[in-house]
Amino acid sequence: MSVFLVELEAVETRYTGQWKTHVPNLLRKAGHDVHIIGGPSDIPSATTPGAFLNFGGTNIYKANQVEQMGRLFTEGRVTAGDHFLFTDAWHPGIINLKYMSELLGIPVKIHALWHAGSYDPQDFLGRLIGDTPWVRHAEKSFYHAIDHNYFATEFHIELFVKTLLGYENSNVVRELAPNKIIRSGWPMEYMIDTLVPYANQGKKDVILFPHRLAPEKQVDIFRDLALELPQYEWIVCQEQQLSKQQYHQLLSKAKIVFSANLQETLGISMYEGIMVGAIPFVPDRLSYSEMFDEVWKYPSDWTMSWNSYIENKPKIIAKINELMSNYNDYVSVMPDQIYNLAVNYFSSTNLLKNLSGQ
Repeated sequence: MSVFLVELEAVETRYTGQWKTHVPNLLRKAGHDVHIIGGPSDIPSATTPGAFLNFGGTNIYKANQVEQMGRLFTEGRVTAGDHFLFTDAWHPGIINLKYMSELLGIPVKIHALWHAGSYDPQDFLGRLIGDTPWVRHAEKSFYHAIDHNYFATEFHIELFVKTLLGYENSNVVRELAPNKIIRSGWPMEYMIDTLVPYANQGKKDVILFPHRLAPEKQVDIFRDLALELPQYEWIVCQEQQLSKQQYHQLLSKAKIVFSANLQETLGISMYEGIMVGAIPFVPDRLSYSEMFDEVWKYPSDWTMSWNSYIENKPKIIAKINELMSNYNDYVSVMPDQIYNLAVNYFSSTNLLKNLSGQ
């Protein structure tokens, strides 16, 4: 049995850069015969502003991968029982693969990781395209063609099932099709070795906004708080044009990483923050609700909108001052939270277990 890894294009400032080597290594260590299906290196390196990738470049990349898969079939290099793992489930090549597999009589298993889609009203697809029939039917087609759909959090699963599939909760789908939907966490074990050297290096009164500059991240709230609390240094990371190493160095100095997000199906930056000793100050909503202990969360309605923020601004200011004043007390309870996140949300264990049929 071979595993064909259909990679997501690597952006060095994002985790997809590390996935380029980390995911193949994980699969090989698990005993799999891995064949990488990458893409051309000459696609645009800059992401579309506020987005996860480049909307044009990603189609160049994926189209090249479809060609490679076609050649693998025509050259007889795919055999019955092989597995294809897509690190991005929003990939038209999933349909091409299913087409070849079934018409050529070469059954393969398709695995794919869901990052986002039109079913999330705060995602780019949700905001710009919404529930138009073509996009919703496309996503349903991907889902049905995929044998094992992986999600990092239960929040993401419930959002997907309710909005796209029309069920009130995922239990029905899981009973009808066991292992069709899997809460796997993300393959990000490398973050421990990457970030531990940056932990607690000369903390300063710095508060970071580590998110994309997109409407659903509500950076205006962060900017307004900076005006209200000038005794602290407030930094919007994406405005600094930082390399990954520079970002980690900045993160190591911060005492708080701030979120008022309206979209978050995992929340990598909050994990990065707490790993280097920064307090994750997050709303009690989205994936944060299941991932983080109460000590790190503030009431969701404080930042549900600009108006709710204005109404609750005094409470937020008071809480930030309290976090800063008692920073050392919060550091003492970080290890348990870090362990829980590492084991349950930033681990490849469930994905590898399912890929191996265990």
